[in-house]
Amino acid sequence: MFRKHEPRFTLSLLFVLAFLFPILTCTPSFAAAGAGSSSSPYSVAQAISKQDGTTKTVSGYVVGQPTSANVVITSGYPNDYALALADSPSESNIANMVYIQVPAAFRADFGLKSKPSLKGKKVTITGVLGAYFSHAGIKDVTAMISSDPSGPGAPGVGSYYDPAIGKTGSSLKSALHEIIDGHDEVSYANVWDALRETDEDPNNANNVILLYTGRSQAKTANGSGVNDWNREHVWAKSHGNFGTVLGPGTDLHHLRPADVLVNSTRNNLDFDNGGSEHSEARGNYYDSDSWEPRDSVKGDVARMLFYMAVRYEGDDGEINLELNNQVNNGTAPYHGKLSVLLQWNAQDPVDAFERNRNEVIYNKYQHNRNPFIDHPEWASVIWQ
Repeated sequence: MFRKHEPRFTLSLLFVLAFLFPILTCTPSFAAAGAGSSSSPYSVAQAISKQDGTTKTVSGYVVGQPTSANVVITSGYPNDYALALADSPSESNIANMVYIQVPAAFRADFGLKSKPSLKGKKVTITGVLGAYFSHAGIKDVTAMISSDPSGPGAPGVGSYYDPAIGKTGSSLKSALHEIIDGHDEVSYANVWDALRETDEDPNNANNVILLYTGRSQAKTANGSGVNDWNREHVWAKSHGNFGTVLGPGTDLHHLRPADVLVNSTRNNLDFDNGGSEHSEARGNYYDSDSWEPRDSVKGDVARMLFYMAVRYEGDDGEINLELNNQVNNGTAPYHGKLSVLLQWNAQDPVDAFERNRNEVIYNKYQHNRNPFIDHPEWASVIWQ
């Protein structure tokens, strides 16, 4: 009896295997399912299956540049506008790739025409899951980080953030505080020379870039004169009355060169949208209780305030600084407006200038980092 049915069984089994083989070989793998967060990113396969308009973090390997829905090129890249990611660096099936729309701010570091060596490297991207080139994609990207320690967007410090991985909310905030706490302090007098290096004009080594005006000005033109630049406390030093004391008053992660008169107008205003345009600092707006910086530094401002709120938590005799959703905070140790700062963080992605500041401060001066330059997506994870 068994022998009579054996041929029929074998044929049936072969039929089933033949039917399943193309499905098994073409279906994306879900080997490492994530939650779509910075600490637990989606795989590319998950991103392909969940094109629902939500903002998620996705990790994958750069396999080429899409030029249409059905074409991904692997050399001779025409521009820096797009990437194709896959769960394997050797993937060739376009169905298993997700297309990335690369924003202008990231093209110099993540465009394949500028950085062809990026092919085969793993990157982590935060953006909106939605069709691009009529193909599964990620658009409105707010963060791009390379896993290559020497690559673009990478912290470059190995396991620096390991204690924070996997945490959210107040637990993430506490973990980051422990990582960046206890930095080497710089005297207020030495801040002048430090800013000449951290904010150097990349196109003119004799100048610094002023925060609000964007003006390139001689490094030596600092002081209190009408057209001089001085030291702007982005977290207004009267918000907590810490003045210029070592620590919050001299922390380079929130001190920037600014035009003297523009700095005076900003004074200790909280940050918010709206007001009248400043006559000398075009693109900056202000009213009686708030200041709105120009678009290209909105994210810079937000990330500096995020840093201050995490770095200074009231331990070791230091002040406890916190963000809130208000303006007119006065001398209280609060700064606002949090909801607007989160919007600015997403609106103005981290650029090469910010990353360079972070490296100089870390390597030469304070030996701590601004986590929100390395991981801007962590802001919304902490202040949900």
